Amino acid sequence: MAEELYKADLFEEVSPPEDGAMYFPLDNGRYEVKPGLFSFGTPMGNGVGDEQVFQIDGNFAPYRRVKMVARAEALEKYYRTCRYVPEVAVTVARFIAERLVEEHGDCFVMEEGEGGMKLHCKLSGEVLRFDEHMELRGVEGAEVDPAYASALDALSAQVQEDVAVVCRDAEGGDWVAAIHLCHANHWSAAEKIGLSFAAVHAPVAGMEAMNRRADALVGAMIDRGPYVRFAWGIATDARLNHHPQAPDGIEWEVWRGRRFERDKPRLFLRVERQVLWGFPQVGAALFTIRAHFIDGEVVRKKADWCDKLCSAIESMSAAALQYKGLGESRDDILAWLRD
Repeated sequence: MAEELYKADLFEEVSPPEDGAMYFPLDNGRYEVKPGLFSFGTPMGNGVGDEQVFQIDGNFAPYRRVKMVARAEALEKYYRTCRYVPEVAVTVARFIAERLVEEHGDCFVMEEGEGGMKLHCKLSGEVLRFDEHMELRGVEGAEVDPAYASALDALSAQVQEDVAVVCRDAEGGDWVAAIHLCHANHWSAAEKIGLSFAAVHAPVAGMEAMNRRADALVGAMIDRGPYVRFAWGIATDARLNHHPQAPDGIEWEVWRGRRFERDKPRLFLRVERQVLWGFPQVGAALFTIRAHFIDGEVVRKKADWCDKLCSAIESMSAAALQYKGLGESRDDILAWLRD
């Protein structure tokens, strides 16, 4: 029974909460691979949520539960670091903690003292203890299994976003220094950690022009901003975790998803809100990823949204369709949307 419950947890889906933000980034009705950077805080119809790095809504519990189940499955699948030097780690950890208190003072309280500080996380029931270097020194109020491996691991478990950290050295070389990715959208921390911006995005269909500007884009992330951008894709479930490696005991075809069935149609627009916040003083940037879902039935009822989504799908190249997992189902999805 315990194993059955565990497998059910791995397949947990989320429903859009009434108090959640909603984004529909397909205004021009075309599928494009471009930076699409907006100044952070640009109003997009979600009030104060558009001014938050970390959005917390009525779905906090399932978002966190998916993270904790993933960590319990195999932490090394979802959390990796590479040359994540102390000066970057302390800068990122302190930023996250301070931002949580600033944005959600009703949920997070910071208690400063000699030799470090405590962060009271009311949503998880945990109290995280850090030393003066923002290294994690303990957790009070709850047992965590496996134990948090670092400050970044512990802080990532308190938010609904996944996070990554990009670093740049004195010679201009860049690499992904940390990834905490429990809400994986068909890519993994293990395959991207330590790679340059260009190498990370090399598999993305249509990415060639952006990759030629990789140095400039990394420079914008670290030295300018902050920014917000959006990515979107089609999903056939509302499951957050689509790691490309199936958990032990689960068949890949069952785990993979992306199987649209005309006689039992399920379709979701998966929209990722991504925040890019630079720390030029240490040559690094924090990259957050928050997944939102819009039910396909909602899209079908909004003629303007439906037309734009159909147009965007039709504008995809064969390579883009394959990359997005729509190579076999494109025509069926378009027919269902227009039905």
